[in-house]
Amino acid sequence: MALLCAAALLCVLCSMDALQYSELAQYIDSHQEEYVEALRDWVAIESDSSNILKRPDLHRMMDVTAEKLRRMGGDVVMVDIGEQELPGGQMLALPKVVTAHFGNDSQKHTVCVYGHVDVQPAKLEDGWRTEPYNLTEIDGNLYGRGASDNKAPVLAWIHAVEAYQALNMELPVNVKFVIEGMEETGSNGLDAMILAQRDTFFSDVDFIVISDCGWLSKRPALTYGTRGNCYFFAEVEGPTQDLHSGVYGGTVIEPMTDLIGILDTLITPSGKILIPGIREAVAPLTDEEWKMYQDIDFDFDYYKSKIGVAQLMYNNKVDLLAHRWRHPTVTIHGIEGAFSDPGTKTVIPAKVTGKFSIRQVPDMDPAMVKKQVTDYLQSVFAKRKSPNKLKVTMVIGAKPWLADTKHSLYDAGKAAVKRVFGVDPDLIREGGTIPIARTFQDVTGKSIIMLPIGGFDDGLHSQNEKMSRFHTLSYSLDTQRGS
Repeated sequence: MALLCAAALLCVLCSMDALQYSELAQYIDSHQEEYVEALRDWVAIESDSSNILKRPDLHRMMDVTAEKLRRMGGDVVMVDIGEQELPGGQMLALPKVVTAHFGNDSQKHTVCVYGHVDVQPAKLEDGWRTEPYNLTEIDGNLYGRGASDNKAPVLAWIHAVEAYQALNMELPVNVKFVIEGMEETGSNGLDAMILAQRDTFFSDVDFIVISDCGWLSKRPALTYGTRGNCYFFAEVEGPTQDLHSGVYGGTVIEPMTDLIGILDTLITPSGKILIPGIREAVAPLTDEEWKMYQDIDFDFDYYKSKIGVAQLMYNNKVDLLAHRWRHPTVTIHGIEGAFSDPGTKTVIPAKVTGKFSIRQVPDMDPAMVKKQVTDYLQSVFAKRKSPNKLKVTMVIGAKPWLADTKHSLYDAGKAAVKRVFGVDPDLIREGGTIPIARTFQDVTGKSIIMLPIGGFDDGLHSQNEKMSRFHTLSYSLDTQRGS
């Protein structure tokens, strides 16, 4: 269904009769096994952008993507976006960005589709029921890392164009692709590339479509906002080497104790952020937003049971959605340098690094958040009077994004969803971060829509990530026709 809706949006952006639409739908349905096999091949590539040891796989993923677009006759360019500086000062080549162009008719609208083909880390021992890089079908669900985020959605758009070609139908719009390989780690180098090509590649683009998000419920949705993200490292360093806890315990001030002490001052058990200035920067909830949240299809109890918790932070739909979408939150992700293997190890770590993030919302600014967090933690640490050293670093600073739902592009999106699914979509925001949306908005000035292809229960970034056949085949047809 996802593939069908992507094609549908392209349809809605111009005009197409019912017979042509029916032909497209039949073609897509009859080729679903080919689409699943293509996804299987892509999932098999361990394109983890956070692991530098997987960088060759990531480069291969970009090559495979470019080659698929070339075989379709696209005007494909692999754009060099430079190098990545690693924490130790070493330099590592970033994966090239794949751009492609289908059609060059000045009388038509031009739609630019953005996606990414890098993935989050995944290991079987993390709790996966199947091998994460071996696409496995169970009851109509396709399990594998990157299946929903974001390889199937990228393929849905590519296959939508391919369906038009196979039926010798003229594309109703010009289609461009921008596909990157560093989204999961902050889209390194992409902002500069977009700025450099603002007056060339992006000059004739009318609309930008992003399908790197999911539905909120069983009801189709259009996404009009995402949170940003500021990701921090808090490094505490003490002795010159790890120490035996029996021999030295009780005689040194341990870095781990300092780190846990300062992390505990970031947020209260009830979710209140304690860093001065963070909550004060948040735009107030409007009456219009409150009404919109009231009308959204959302099963509170199912949400709670699906994630496996006995209690949520809030006990009503509006508060929960507001704090999921348009309020900041602090999440502590892990501690580097701490012992985490099975068994026991009686060691005092010499250096530990706490990793945490703060999701950004309007009207927060990452530069200000960086200063607020750094000043606050240094102040808290100073009160401990520890001889250890604290270093605070912000490694990701992505801004939030918000669109105008009254724009004609959202009218086209609504029409595409209605055509494929027979219902009006919910208008939702996304709690996660898609850094490029704000960059596209600020640099190109183009209109942007997020057309979710993934399901509400796909498990993005989690164990057992999946994409259902229902979603994979619906989202490509009407998207090409609507504005």
